[in-house]
Order: sequence, then structure tokens, then C-alpha cells
Amino acid sequence: MPHAPLPLAVLVSGTGSNLQALIDCPSDDFSICVVISDRPDAAALARARGAGIPTHVVDWSTCTLRHEFTSAVCDAAEGFGAQGLILAGFMRILAPGAMERFPDAIINVHPALLPSFPGGHAVEHALAHGVTFTGVTVHFVDEQVDHGPIISQRPVPVYDGDDAFSLHERIQSVEHQLLPEVVAAFGRGDLSVEGRHVRWNSTVNAGGSR
Repeated sequence: MPHAPLPLAVLVSGTGSNLQALIDCPSDDFSICVVISDRPDAAALARARGAGIPTHVVDWSTCTLRHEFTSAVCDAAEGFGAQGLILAGFMRILAPGAMERFPDAIINVHPALLPSFPGGHAVEHALAHGVTFTGVTVHFVDEQVDHGPIISQRPVPVYDGDDAFSLHERIQSVEHQLLPEVVAAFGRGDLSVEGRHVRWNSTVNAGGSR
């Protein structure tokens, strides 16, 4: 039987290219019910408004405690009916209260093949380490940074002469493909978490890579 699209909140901090990828890949499996930013000047908010998606700002600079910021983000998401959170270039670490309110329902995209190169400078660290491949990881969020169960991964080659800009561009192009595929699978209910492992309940895996 057809099912209603799963309403999701997308959390953003910057330009919103991954948000745009979700907007540009309409799906019967999920809908973006609100875009929430920690910065009132985030360009991603304009993308959302241009697509007719409601927006909300929880200004990080006005919050003194992480758990208060997290509660405000979760309150806003729930107020718009969200049943999950998608972190798409969201540069804040949510307190454990978010995982309690959205268990196994917070998804993040990271520009490296975790567990390698977690944190905010993954592209630069990959270049500094001289790896020949890095990539993209989409994972569920837990209480540790870039640590939760891995949903899917895709490699990205590192070429001689790459700098952070050129490598990040190629990584982003993969992010823009993989994130919508994973979010659609989540919306269909195709993903289940068993400890550190994510099971794909359909026969189709996102791009054949995990």
C-alpha cells in the first residue's frame, strides 16, 4: 500500500548544497517539513524559502548551554511534525537529548570514510595523510562525534595535485547522490539498526555500497 512521506527536519549551517540535493530529488518516501539553522544568515535558509519550505532559526550565539540549544532544535522540529532529523552541513554537536527524542532517526553526512578522519577538517586531514582514497559516509548519529552506525559509504579518489577545494568538490558531488538515496530508504522504513550494524531491509542498497 502507498504510504505517506515521512516528515523530516533538515538542519543546516551554511550554503545548503546537500539541502538542495534533497530538494532536487523529490521522493514519495520523505518530505522536508522544516529547515532549521543555527545561524540566521545561513544561505541554506534562502534555498528553503525559495522551495516553499518553512524555516526556523535557533541562534547558537544566544544559547549558553548545549543541552538548551539541542532542546530548542528538537522542540522546533517536533513542532513542525518532524519524525527525524537530517544533518546536512550542520556544524553543531547535538546533546544526547536529541538521540533520546529521535532514537535511530538522526542522519548525518560526513566527507570521509569513517572511522577515518572524523571531525570538522576531514578533507584537509585526508590530504595531509597522503591517502589515495577518501569518500563519503552517511551514518546515524549517536552521542559521540562522527561515530554512529554507518548506513552507507562511497569512495572518492584523491588525485595528484588535489587541494582541499578540488577534493571537496568531488566529495560533495558524491554526497549529493548518496544522501537523498539514504534518506529515501529511511523514509521507506528500509533501514534498521542492530548494534553497530545497519541492515537494509530491501534488496536494493544505496548504489551498491555500504
